[in-house]
Amino acid sequence: MIEVKDLSCGYGNRMVLKEVSFTGNSGDIICILGPNGSGKSTLIKSILGLLKPFEGKILIDNEDIENWNWRKRANKISYIPQSFSSTFQYKVKDIVLMGRTSYLNLISFPSKEDENIAEEAMEKLNILHLKNKIYSQLSGGERQLVKIAQAIAQQSEIIIMDEPTNNLDFSNQIIMLKHLKEWIKKGVTVIMATHYPEHAFLYGTKALLVKDGKVVEIDNPKENLKERDLKDLYNVDLKLINLDSQDKAMKMCLPIF
Repeated sequence: MIEVKDLSCGYGNRMVLKEVSFTGNSGDIICILGPNGSGKSTLIKSILGLLKPFEGKILIDNEDIENWNWRKRANKISYIPQSFSSTFQYKVKDIVLMGRTSYLNLISFPSKEDENIAEEAMEKLNILHLKNKIYSQLSGGERQLVKIAQAIAQQSEIIIMDEPTNNLDFSNQIIMLKHLKEWIKKGVTVIMATHYPEHAFLYGTKALLVKDGKVVEIDNPKENLKERDLKDLYNVDLKLINLDSQDKAMKMCLPIF
């Protein structure tokens, strides 16, 4: 379980988010929604330890993670950023293998088992054919899939994603989102910043609405995330459309011009 308690965070002396509290349990998908610049990435960086909070605590399994070293954090939390580039000529298989770093000591090399785990991760995302390609020479969408494979290979209990579908075409978005369901079946907790309210309706067990320095937690967004909430969040006129597909109720968010 991850628990964020009264977290206030920002940059330098500038407060971005104040008194944020929410919990995530095994198998939860928490979708972070909000306009650009609202603080979604700031919240993610604070949870990851890339930003030191002004106040508050982040607990994992009731343990304060503030003083955890990088290895313990990496064993518990993996991160898929919006984008990642490298000036080094790493092959794709080497980037994915980096997900196994926290399981190695300072003088050891990846084992055959580590290599098999990395290859399985690439195979799941249909990118095994890229394994000997130079990472920096791939398209943005391909690089994103490689970073997702790295997170799979890391085998952590919590996966944090910052707008992971932005560089993916429609087909690869579906592949990635399909793996969300596989992760939660294994008890992984997913925290995902996204620009698509539909992700909260389709997959989310919780939604975090981020605006004006505040975060509102909504349980079961499929039922409890309302049209008015989204209008206020994005300050636009929109309509929630209810769809029926194979006896399953679905919602789409459409702008009104």
